[in-house]
Amino acid sequence: MKTISIRELHEKTGEWIRRAAKHGEIFVTDRGQTVAKILPEAAVKVTPYFSRRKISPAFGRLLDRRRLHGGTDSTQSISEDRDRFVS
Repeated sequence: MKTISIRELHEKTGEWIRRAAKHGEIFVTDRGQTVAKILPEAAVKVTPYFSRRKISPAFGRLLDRRRLHGGTDSTQSISEDRDRFVS
């Protein structure tokens, strides 16, 4: 646990922030009392929406009954629209 004063933080803010990112939390004191804590940003692993979605029961039934048919690829439609307006 590293402790620094407000004056030290004020003089070299960037250095202390980089140290916290590399080595962990730093406590900031004002006249001997801890008043703040600098924490490194924790990397949050975010699972993309399409990786965690679930098929609804109604959609699953349609799939099972083969009631759904393939549609147009959206990238193809977008490219065609783009070509029309750019020309």
